[in-house]
Amino acid sequence: MERLNPHLGFFYTVKKILYEGRTRFQRIQLVDTEEFGNVLLLDGITQVVEKNEFQYHEPMVHPALCAHANPRSVLVIGAGDGGILREVLKYKSIEEVYLAELDDEVVKFSRQYLTRVHQGSFDDPRVKIHIVDGRKFVQEAAGRFDVIIMDMTDPFGPSKYLYTKEFFMAVKRALRGPEGVFAMHSESPITRPAAVACIHKTLRSVFKNVTPMFLYIQMYAVLWSVAVASNKTDLARITPAVVDGRLKKRGVKGLHLYTGAAHQAMQVAYPYLQDVLSDKRARVITDAEPDFTDHFVART
Repeated sequence: MERLNPHLGFFYTVKKILYEGRTRFQRIQLVDTEEFGNVLLLDGITQVVEKNEFQYHEPMVHPALCAHANPRSVLVIGAGDGGILREVLKYKSIEEVYLAELDDEVVKFSRQYLTRVHQGSFDDPRVKIHIVDGRKFVQEAAGRFDVIIMDMTDPFGPSKYLYTKEFFMAVKRALRGPEGVFAMHSESPITRPAAVACIHKTLRSVFKNVTPMFLYIQMYAVLWSVAVASNKTDLARITPAVVDGRLKKRGVKGLHLYTGAAHQAMQVAYPYLQDVLSDKRARVITDAEPDFTDHFVART
């Protein structure tokens, strides 16, 4: 049983614990399951599974890369399992991909046990792995990247400082010009509506264009959201025809979810999702106040 919030959760059956241990930062487990195959858990929370993991990795990568006119240099923050790297490397135009991962044990573990996820991406010559705090790396990389993709754990503990206005400002400075694009997961509007609202309000306080995308992800058992932000590039104005044309021109093949039509469909926010995004109780997340509620008190 894994809780999605204090009142809701989901379960899947574990056949066997394949590995269990601790890194310097967190508890790490690999379990064999009937539904998902091998599953990586950090501190008891599902991070990545073998089955249908493309439901998460493709929309985290391809909308941002297809929105940018000429992505050559990419920074990936977190994502030690290699799934994000795998998708980025499908672009022939990409010259370099930096991976900033805090926990080197996650990378070592994933190299050995999650080959179906990373598919050898760690060994691509374009990849440069840095075991470093993602925030520190971004702060020292002004004007360096066309696209930055953040695949971090939920905004608790040390990760919460990667969801603040100050960090997003550092991300904006690390992008190579105003057309640079930043993508991140922005939690579930179903189980964590307050988190979604606060994250998007904080992004909008820094970037001119912020586009939410909504999709179902089986390994997280709920409707999820991805945010794509830029000062100049507007994801909402990228048409399905442009997406399909760029995927073809850039040699991207073998996708299971992302197409021009899917690009457009994921931007549809039902009225109740618009209500979540525009909730006036949301606040800007800052370094001074990094902790933000996971739930608003229900209206009466």
